[in-house]
Amino acid sequence: MEEATHETNRQGRAPGLVAYDGDEAVGWISIGPREDYERLAHSTVLMPIDDKPVWSIVCFVVGRQARGRGVARKLLEAGVDYAREHGARLLEAYPVEVAEGQRVPPGDVYRGTLSMFERAGFKVVAHRQWNSTTPVRPIVRRALRPGRARA
Repeated sequence: MEEATHETNRQGRAPGLVAYDGDEAVGWISIGPREDYERLAHSTVLMPIDDKPVWSIVCFVVGRQARGRGVARKLLEAGVDYAREHGARLLEAYPVEVAEGQRVPPGDVYRGTLSMFERAGFKVVAHRQWNSTTPVRPIVRRALRPGRARA
């Protein structure tokens, strides 16, 4: 992991983005080229859909006091811009699907929610399941156009 962090730094990228409220860090998003995440390469459920080069959003962390204030949504917006600025043309994520009105413990939505990604222009490209007793996992993607981030 340490070597991967050093390589990411040598390439001029960060292993994620941090959200601040003033001087206080309130959230984080893990984002980078899919090949940066070794566990994705070996996952039966999250194995590559095709051979297209993609960037992956793996997880979010939002501090307890900052939850419910749109921090994850803002991190997602910043992540899309960051990926675009660093040459990504396709962004992929592995969110949890939450039924309307369903209460889910915060620890179960660290991957982000399907509805948040859909509102940000992501489309479901696959549904995968480990076995018949495990939940179906959506995989979402969004194509990114070259260009500058929005102001």
